[in-house]
Amino acid sequence: MIAKGGAFGGNRGLRPVPPEKGIFPLDHLHECDLEKKDYLNCLKSSGHQSEKCRLFSKKYLECRMAKNLMAKQDMSELGFGNVSEIDASVEKPNERINN
Repeated sequence: MIAKGGAFGGNRGLRPVPPEKGIFPLDHLHECDLEKKDYLNCLKSSGHQSEKCRLFSKKYLECRMAKNLMAKQDMSELGFGNVSEIDASVEKPNERINN
């Protein structure tokens, strides 16, 4: 019996197909390090509540698109509404409604 497949059971001869999203070139030249650090610092200071850091996340993704580190895509397709909506959520703290 001849075994077909790679060292770990993978199929040889078949080309792997990358996922549509989630895989893109690493930033080996550190072109977007400032944006990445701003985002990570925001996460740390907000207790890892990502919704408070949406503006930094948006800036990081825009940098990656500008430097061709990921495909250019409309920000609304990446979960970002209009810019004023994001800015308002960053600048305003959560308000309690007293009844």
